[in-house]
Amino acid sequence: MSDTPTPATDMPHNDQEWLDKLGPERFQILRRHGTEPAWTGELLGNKAEGEYVCGGCGAPLFESDTKYDSGSGWPSFTAPVDDTAVTNVEDNSYGMRRIEVRCAKCAGHLGHVFPDGPGPDGLRYCINSASLDFKPEE
Repeated sequence: MSDTPTPATDMPHNDQEWLDKLGPERFQILRRHGTEPAWTGELLGNKAEGEYVCGGCGAPLFESDTKYDSGSGWPSFTAPVDDTAVTNVEDNSYGMRRIEVRCAKCAGHLGHVFPDGPGPDGLRYCINSASLDFKPEE
């Protein structure tokens, strides 16, 4: 993984390029809006200090001090690194009304945000572990 986010011009332009870059599991989640099974994510139990970045483009998304154990089976955060890191999109799939969270840089699907979190804004960003990479604090 690169230490800096990939410039937009270097990002894949089509599904085959994304699949080649991400591999099947990450492609299904980041580009096809999939979900990993609960309690299976590599970063779920991670308690190290550092930064969570997009697994598709490397953009900074969440800091470890906003991560908490929600009991949901997916990594949960109270807030993104800043207001421009993610975008929220209404998601009415599967007969539910939810708010999908996407990487603002590459539009990769990260997970969903719910209004039941413990933070100051009361939000719980429920994020697929496979959509993230972790950069430990140096």
